Amino acid sequence: MMKSFNLLVIAVSLLSKYTLGFAPPSQKYDGSFSMLNMAKEDNGFDMMRFSRSQRSANVDDRVVELKRPLGLVLDEDENGNVVVETVAPRGNAARTGQVKEGDIVTMCSATFGDQMWSTRGAGLQRVLAAIRVRAGPTVKLALESSSESTNKVKSSTKAAKAAVDARLRAQQKKDELLKELESDEKKLKKGKFLGLF
Repeated sequence: MMKSFNLLVIAVSLLSKYTLGFAPPSQKYDGSFSMLNMAKEDNGFDMMRFSRSQRSANVDDRVVELKRPLGLVLDEDENGNVVVETVAPRGNAARTGQVKEGDIVTMCSATFGDQMWSTRGAGLQRVLAAIRVRAGPTVKLALESSSESTNKVKSSTKAAKAAVDARLRAQQKKDELLKELESDEKKLKKGKFLGLF
């Protein structure tokens, strides 16, 4: 009886392609795994990825520490960036004098500690949730105006281009040294072995 039951279970599981143990893969990836991050513009430099990976504000960023309630109305633009829509006249943000309407929130405080999270393209809901769950009475926000952001993009693009140029020069020098080494090896192979044979 037990043998026939085991055979029945095996037969049913082999016939049914939707059983848990024999289910076909839910997604199939036909692309190359080795080319995942190699199709970036500017020879591999991805500005958005670089800015999202930062965990602290730069020296030239405008960082404001605000007590809650912040006294701000935030909105989201078409790129998912969070923008200061209005500043409450007698709110905590207005008292600092550093927050202006139209400023882009580029970073906000992490849940706890001194780290900051990038908010570029994160969307309004995620930023509001990060502010809401922040431990402690204050929240740090890194802000930039639209003119500051264009200047940062220009300077970072210039720096990225300089880094790419330096990498290309180093590669050229490496290639020249390799050619020189290969030519020296060919000269040695033509000669006698240690001058004996």
